[in-house]
Formats: sequence, C-alpha cells, structure tokens
Amino acid sequence: MNISIIGSGYVGLVSGACFAELGNQVICADNDSKKINDLKQGIIPIYEPGLEKLIVSNLKSKRLKFSSSIKEAVKSSEVIFIAVGTPALENGEADLTGIENVARNIAQNMDGYRLIVEKSTVPVETCAWIKKTVAAHIKTGYKFDVVSNPEFLREGQAINDFLHPDRIVLGLETPRAKQIMTKLYRSINRPILVTNIKSAELIKHASNAFLATKISFINALARICDRVGADVKEVALGMGLDSRIGGYFLQAGIGYGGSCFPKDLEAFITISEKLGYNFEILKAVKNTNEEQKKFVLQKIKDALWIIKDKNIAVLGLAFKPNTDDLRNAPGIDLINALQREGAKIKVYDPKAMGKARTILKKVVFCKDAYQAAKDADCLLIVTEWEEFKKLDFSKLKKILGRPLIIDGRNIYDPKLLTKLGFTYIGIGRSNG
Repeated sequence: MNISIIGSGYVGLVSGACFAELGNQVICADNDSKKINDLKQGIIPIYEPGLEKLIVSNLKSKRLKFSSSIKEAVKSSEVIFIAVGTPALENGEADLTGIENVARNIAQNMDGYRLIVEKSTVPVETCAWIKKTVAAHIKTGYKFDVVSNPEFLREGQAINDFLHPDRIVLGLETPRAKQIMTKLYRSINRPILVTNIKSAELIKHASNAFLATKISFINALARICDRVGADVKEVALGMGLDSRIGGYFLQAGIGYGGSCFPKDLEAFITISEKLGYNFEILKAVKNTNEEQKKFVLQKIKDALWIIKDKNIAVLGLAFKPNTDDLRNAPGIDLINALQREGAKIKVYDPKAMGKARTILKKVVFCKDAYQAAKDADCLLIVTEWEEFKKLDFSKLKKILGRPLIIDGRNIYDPKLLTKLGFTYIGIGRSNG
C-alpha cells in the first residue's frame, strides 16, 4: 500500500520503517528540513535498537523515502498517518497545534479519497476536531475518513512492539476505513480490536495511566518495605505471580519518566477535569512519582551526611535503558537537586551523553563507568543498562573513594555486595 507518515519523530520513524519493512511504499514527511536531509543519508536523530539498520535497508530498497513536503506526502498516498508531537502546555493540556496544522494541510492538498489516521497520543475527541478541520478546508467532492490508531511502542523495544504487538487498536466509523486498515495490518497477524473512535482514543491514555499507577504503587510499597525491613523485589514477585496482577511494571526505583507517562498522565487528569470528573487516583500517582525522587535524594543525604563538595558518580542518564531519551528523566532531576546541595557530579551513560551535554552544566562527562567511579564518595545507579549489571565489583571497590552504592534501580544483590564490602542501599531492599 502507499502510506505517508507526517511527523518524523520517534513514533513516525519507527512506524515508517516498520511499514516499509512489511512491503509498503512509505513517505515520512517532516517540516524539519535538516532532519529530513540527514535521514536521506541514513543519519538517525534518535537511538533505538535496530532502527538505523531498518531505515538504511528500506532506503536502499526504495520502499522508504523522506520528504519535507506535506503536499508530496498527501498526493502520493491513500493512507496518511499523523504522528506529530503533542507537547504539554503549562496547564497540563496537550498542545494540538501541530495536529490542526497537519489536518488543514492534508485537506488543502487532497486530490481524491484519503484515509487520515491519527497516531499521536491525543485527548479523546481529537479525531472529531480533525474531521471538522478537514471538512472546513477540503475541496468540494473529495471524501475522507478519520481513524484513531494509537501506538503502544516502548522505547528500546519499539521495533519488536510494532511488528509483534499485544493488540492493534482501530477506532473507526465506516466499512471502507475498516477494510483498508485491516488490510494494512493483515501481515502482522495479531489481535485487532475495532472500536468507535472515542474508545480508541481513551485506550491509549488509560493504558499509560494504569501502567504509571503500577509503578507509583510499587514505589510507595518500597517505602513501607524500607521501614519494616522487607524486600520489595520479593513482595513484587509474590504479587506478580497472581495472574490477575502480573509482574510487569512492578519494579521499584527512582520513578518513571520519558516522553509518555508524565505527559499523558497530566493530560488525562486535565481531560477528566474538563469533563467534570476529578481523577484523584491519577493525581496521587503523579504526586507519588514526584515524591519518589525526593525519597531517593534523602537516601543519598542519609548515607553521606553532608552533600556539599562530595564527589558523586551517576551511572545512567536516559529515563530507561536502550534509548538516549532524556525527556522527563528522573536522573536529571536528581543531578540538579544534588548540584543545588553543592555536590560534584561525574556521569556516564552508554547512549545519552551527546544529548546530556546540551542540558547538564558543570558535570564531568566520563568515558565509562569506571572513570566516573574513580575517587567517588558514592556510586548512584540511575538507569538499568545491561552493562552496569556486569561491572567488575573488585575493580570498583579499589577505585571508589568510598565503597558506597546507592542502587536506584535495584539491579544488584544486596547480600552479595554487602559480602564484598560495599555499603549497599537499594529502594525497599533488605540486606538480611
């Protein structure tokens, strides 16, 4: 099929590359001409495992192309995905300016039937506004449909999530739209849930809000574990073995971050308030996540007594492993808080160093974990990168100024590190 994806950010690039890999002809369009020129050369603006290889392969096969012209994208394709950013406004609402602009541009450049697929994370009723916008600017006689097709891509696992999803959600109104969309996804061979448009829009926000709730719940539980000497990993395992609960997202730590959970939770709270409902549960989830960063900061203070002039090594900056995404990364907030207390910070992350240099000031950027750890008063684990799980502890013991590890992601065995002579502090972990 001939597909266009307008917006070549995270969702647009992954979706475009995967649709091309499935055999479709895909145009990814974006108004950032530098980004488009780079992409034409196979230069990828984000780190996502396997994405560069997929893009380069499909560029060579000519199934994938990049353009800075929305007009070209609209005229070349029957199916047009909208995948532009929806950043949060100061009041918590999603900024839908980009969505409106794209909808208007699509309408003005249509020369026949088009299926417009909304893929960005948006508030419920956005598709209704897209429909109104297109209808207001379209030339007489051309028909179109609007579909909600929310994405459920996890950074670091996005290609697998696209090609092997738990489910595909399609919110639509007409048999024609259903026929085209089911044909498009047929080769993926996964469960397809067809709903009305508003239900599909809500599924995305509801899913992210529920997962954020699981994270905040286990983080709150970790604080109870700290107080009574229980181990949150054992508690989470016991909970997760119940098939009604499941173990996913029951990992205590320094809190969630990224481009989705914080923004989507805030938007869902705001949407609910506009609809006349006070979603108190989600407000508690948000507050718990913010408090978790303060909780970890207090652990560092309790371990070091005085933060001022202490050398603290921070391993990991990205909000999760296998990405270079620093948006709402809790580790960045922790570093800023430590610097306000007068700490001297050294950092290392396998993939996010380039982006970190643009936002972190007065920190020492190190070539590896060991350079960061040398002479440090404390080693703080912020992101659970696989390479951090395989560090040489005997080497660390020798080069650390003080054998203190604060494990913000609970990746180490407390008993083992204690036996090796480290002072180990986890999140809701028991050393006994």
